[in-house]
Amino acid sequence: MSNNFVTSVQTTALKKAINYLNKDYQKALPKMLGMVDRFDTNNAFASQRAMFRSIIQNPKSNWYKLIENIWDDIDEGIRKTFFENFFIKATVIGHQRHKELQEKHNCNMPWTILLDPTSACNLKCVGCWAADYGNKLSLGYETINSIIEQGKSLGTYMFIYSGGEPLIRKKDIIRLCEAHPDCMFLAFTNGTLIDEEFAADMLRVKNFVPAISIEGFEEATDSRRGQGTYQKVVAAMNVLRQNKLGFGVSCCYTSQNTEDIGSEAFFDKMIELGAKFAWFFTYIPVGVDASPELIATAQQREFMYQQVRKFRKTKPLFTMDFWNDGEYVNGCIAGGRCYLHINANGDIEPCAFIHYSDSNIYHNTILQALQAPMFMQYRAHQPFNSNLLMPCPLLDNPQALASMVHNTNAHSTDLAKNEDVDSLCAKCQAPAAAWRPIADRIWQSSQNKL
Repeated sequence: MSNNFVTSVQTTALKKAINYLNKDYQKALPKMLGMVDRFDTNNAFASQRAMFRSIIQNPKSNWYKLIENIWDDIDEGIRKTFFENFFIKATVIGHQRHKELQEKHNCNMPWTILLDPTSACNLKCVGCWAADYGNKLSLGYETINSIIEQGKSLGTYMFIYSGGEPLIRKKDIIRLCEAHPDCMFLAFTNGTLIDEEFAADMLRVKNFVPAISIEGFEEATDSRRGQGTYQKVVAAMNVLRQNKLGFGVSCCYTSQNTEDIGSEAFFDKMIELGAKFAWFFTYIPVGVDASPELIATAQQREFMYQQVRKFRKTKPLFTMDFWNDGEYVNGCIAGGRCYLHINANGDIEPCAFIHYSDSNIYHNTILQALQAPMFMQYRAHQPFNSNLLMPCPLLDNPQALASMVHNTNAHSTDLAKNEDVDSLCAKCQAPAAAWRPIADRIWQSSQNKL
């Protein structure tokens, strides 16, 4: 029996289950999980299935409350599209396709592609490299459409926009949602351009979700993003919530705002405003003129590690910390292992924070980039540390990034000023050294509990 036939049968069955799920999720969830158990013959999602089973067996848990909130707060059509595109396409079908192509081409295959429609932004945030890039560079509609088509041929159905401010390209983003109804789209956005008209477009296409950047409460957000930004963000969240549109928040913690972002009051406020997920990033000093003093201290990073794990047990909010959660994803997810990044100049980079490349979308296909030296270096060296709480080849293992760039002759893709990789990595030597003993202590303690 061919893999294509098996996948088709699975897809049909799961779509029927999703239709039932929308009508009566309390009865349908256990049945749907049983179906996934039968499909997951190689146990690729064993840990995820076990976790989800524990959730649906405990209706009093915060995670079950999140499920209830999703059914109460989000439009039925959007829920259905999310499950079909994210769960069936990006996860079930995508996983099978990636497995086949990884074996065939002996390279990484990305679960998602992150791309910058434009370098332009309507804000000028302190410490953000995009603030120095200006508004001159953009990926045309046809180029973005080609990236999506190439991604789909590789089994990728999840696409994330960054920038710049991607919603400067609202019309093209909605047009791309219409052109690819089988894909899921997300954008990291400052939120200030979200209005009723755009909310109506989101309701119509159903396959776009914003992750709104916020730096903490009003004082912290406005100090980095400009006076009045926090209130504009809150207004955007109100528009989304009132239109039953799902959204989350994207939070960069720095030496200046970690205590705010990691506080229970902040988590509660985001939940109150309607956020269903929160993605946490730690500040990386990318760019010649970046501010290393904004790097969170080792103690602040440990604080975030502890707070996120504590609130996962008590708050109805899906959270992920892209540095401190390395233990759950076997370290670094960049280099095409889970994702890659294409900047507004078309440079195909291993990570949004790694501005070095040996491929460009105007000269290379995505598959060619995945097989090129820079991405193959990532594949050869991941994970970069046996302690998965030190996943990053820049912030945690700066010698690893410098070595890969030198080994491949990758060039700086910084759109403002070329940055020497040794100078960049030097900024991270002291923070990496400070984090190492704390990471080792936490890691050893967690391993002893297994």
